[in-house]
Amino acid sequence: MSFLYPRLLAEQARPLFEEYRHLAVAELAGRVALSHESAVYVATGGDRISAQQLRELRTGVVDLAKRAGFPDDSDRARNAEFDLQVAALLHAEMGMVPAEAASRDVWAFLALVLIPDVAFWRYPKPPQDRILGTDLTRHVFGRLWWRAQLVRSSDDPEPYSALKILGEAAFDQIYARRAALGGSPHLVRAILRVWKDLDLTGLSERETLRDFLKRLLRLAPFVLFDGIEGDALDDELRAVAQESVDAQRRADAPGGDQAALPAHGTIRPAEAGEPSTSARQEAEPPTLPAAPSALSVDARQFTSLEICAGAGAQALGLERAGFDPVLLIDSKADACFTIDLNRPEWDVVCMDIVQFRPDQRPETIGVDLLSAGLPRVKSMATVARAEDTEERKVLRAAIALVRGIGPKAVLLENVPDLVESPDFDADRSWIEAELQEAGFRSAWKVLNAADFGVPQNRRSGFLVALQEPYFSRLSWPEPEELPSPTVGQVLGPSMSANGWTGAERWIKGADRVGPALVGGSDRRGGADLGPTGSKKAWAALGVNGNSLADAPPDIDFPADEQPKLTVDQAALIQAIPEDWRFFGGKTSRYRQVGHAMPPPLAAAVGRAIAAALRG
Repeated sequence: MSFLYPRLLAEQARPLFEEYRHLAVAELAGRVALSHESAVYVATGGDRISAQQLRELRTGVVDLAKRAGFPDDSDRARNAEFDLQVAALLHAEMGMVPAEAASRDVWAFLALVLIPDVAFWRYPKPPQDRILGTDLTRHVFGRLWWRAQLVRSSDDPEPYSALKILGEAAFDQIYARRAALGGSPHLVRAILRVWKDLDLTGLSERETLRDFLKRLLRLAPFVLFDGIEGDALDDELRAVAQESVDAQRRADAPGGDQAALPAHGTIRPAEAGEPSTSARQEAEPPTLPAAPSALSVDARQFTSLEICAGAGAQALGLERAGFDPVLLIDSKADACFTIDLNRPEWDVVCMDIVQFRPDQRPETIGVDLLSAGLPRVKSMATVARAEDTEERKVLRAAIALVRGIGPKAVLLENVPDLVESPDFDADRSWIEAELQEAGFRSAWKVLNAADFGVPQNRRSGFLVALQEPYFSRLSWPEPEELPSPTVGQVLGPSMSANGWTGAERWIKGADRVGPALVGGSDRRGGADLGPTGSKKAWAALGVNGNSLADAPPDIDFPADEQPKLTVDQAALIQAIPEDWRFFGGKTSRYRQVGHAMPPPLAAAVGRAIAAALRG
């Protein structure tokens, strides 16, 4: 029998949260109730939980909390033990199906109505996601139910014993940060079984686990883990895990290089037959990622956090300017896979930046640079349009994150209008005021990628903010003296590669830089070169912009016909290195390319910031 639980909707939950976060635990005990006038039920199947069952659930949780020091005391060790016990209790006693447990409003009811005293004791003055359930992997109770759901083994005398194998931070890597893996209880249980038997003597458990999960993540698009039986899956995961252990030991050895080891295990595709050559190439990252020759590599002295990282093009340019990312975050799985393919040593998290909290990753606190290629916002005059709400949420989250991590410098890239247009006056004033309150001085600039060696007339708006004394040292980069290569010069080798007889004439006609590539937005249609005006501009260079090609023109392609660009050719127009590979279908890969900041432009701005930081 499954049970339905009361749901406290966000409109009622938020005011309670704001009130309760300032109350003492004893005061919250006086607010405990078995119902709430605004609570609702949703008919998803099952019977409504009774008041007596809710009372018994509360009693069970409170009893466990008292063993851990509730209401007056607590410590890290007892909190960890409390979490393990509550996870098993909630999952075993609540009688809830996953569809019900996926509702944040259910967990808001538990944390604000039924057990608020324990919730706020466990996390004093908590952020809202701990109580409201905006991120269930962080909710004080919801995260524990889902952990138990993933690890429970019904044929084990102690069905929840696997909860003890990894702590919350490690488990979070599996579930919250690697959703492609953590969504499968079958796979999670196998990971835990294999992990507890590994010999990690002398190794960092966190780094080894992270490497292990990265290797599995690269295989996830090609392997149906849920289709492999338990013992066979254990054997395969054991081989992958051992590769991670060996890689860590090799990296720790004198002269060791983890990246030189293979980044895949022995797992075979679940379906019959071998993957195609292109699939194998996408699943296996290069052993030693090549640095783009077009950018000189400066001494690497700085750390960065990159949000809205996309396919990693901006981070690639900043790397050349001397910034090593401690973490990159993007909400698109294909973009995260792309970064992992090309820079396996970079730590990539696939999540909504609005849900990210610095305390989830303490190593981001105090990085030298927070950088972001933000989604294209509209001015405050148009924020009423529903389609732009998410973009503005990301902008607000980015500014809030500056306060949270306290970097020395901030780099935000967006549309030129954000810098130049009077429509954005209110936005600029708000951003500057928020940053000034956090100790930053801000500067705005529009730069054209064509001035920095990119074969594309692409203008970007930049905000650079620095703390003092760094801001007074900032000088924006000056355009390079040499002109950028033309579209014909950049794409000539690939247009000629398959024997197209019209290549030479085409190269001569494509004798200037191209227009800005359009296509990074998820709201556009399929893979093409943008609206009518953009397509006409490309047609003037001899390019058919109605769609993208799968391959450059070959010997059978008419000499007088306009060829279409491939995704890889579009990436060259963005000055992304030729060996940088993109994950996903054609439309997804083109969107990653279209959204990217050309690495040479990122490098130029990054060098200006680095120079200011170096003094």
